[in-house]
Amino acid sequence: MRRCRAGVPAEATFRKKWELALDLIDLVRSWGLPPQVTLADAGYGDITEFRRGLERRRLPYAVGVTSQVRVWVEPPLLIQHARCSTGRPPLRHYDYGEQKPQSVRAVADGQREKLRAVTWRQGSRGPMRSRFLARRVQAAHGYVEGEAPGKEVWLLIEWPEEEPHPTKYFLCDLPRSLSLKRLVDIAHGRWRIEQDYQQLKEELGLDHFEGRSWRGWHHQVTMVMLAHAFLRLERMRGGKQSRWTLPHTRRELQWLLCTWTGLCCYCGAQITTGCERGP
Repeated sequence: MRRCRAGVPAEATFRKKWELALDLIDLVRSWGLPPQVTLADAGYGDITEFRRGLERRRLPYAVGVTSQVRVWVEPPLLIQHARCSTGRPPLRHYDYGEQKPQSVRAVADGQREKLRAVTWRQGSRGPMRSRFLARRVQAAHGYVEGEAPGKEVWLLIEWPEEEPHPTKYFLCDLPRSLSLKRLVDIAHGRWRIEQDYQQLKEELGLDHFEGRSWRGWHHQVTMVMLAHAFLRLERMRGGKQSRWTLPHTRRELQWLLCTWTGLCCYCGAQITTGCERGP
């Protein structure tokens, strides 16, 4: 009944976030856009099925993981269980014996002396700099059930000098030949996503929706995304040396609309009569 009142289509069923993410990635790929590195936080990176979904699609990725994710630092020796011609197949495909994977936190503790300082970009308060460790590993999800090790990927660990413990961990399905600086630069590319998300909420009202309908929510999100894309394009017209920010661009466009319509963007009053907030 509540779904009907909200206008939710009958074919819309529950989907996990990582499943929705893969669906959206497939949609973008269907547009013919060139493949890019997929970036995600630990909410997605910890999910083995999400990473495997990216690997099946042959998409490179750099995803955050939590400190308890287990990996094989060296390829383990596998004992494969032979399947008999009769009877039930073995529940475990492989046996690892006494071998056990390590948590990424344990890997960091054991190789702390290999940390290297890296500066990857210029931030608003100066150079972005920290210490990093990178090495090739294999994910160990499902080893208890006898699953094979995962694909060999980069494990990237960030451990600032002033911190007692590592602050970030990444699993990156990127070429072996990649330099540490380039690896760090890619993994830290999510700051652009976080900045866009913050601006979508603070500057364009993404979180202002208070309705209860399926169509209303999608209308709100679509209009906000279109407005964000338009403002980005307007800012890019100024070139790489432009100092315009998204808020600055929005204010300038609001002023143009005010001068065109003669109405205040906030209160709707005639500009000639004045208003409390101004254009």
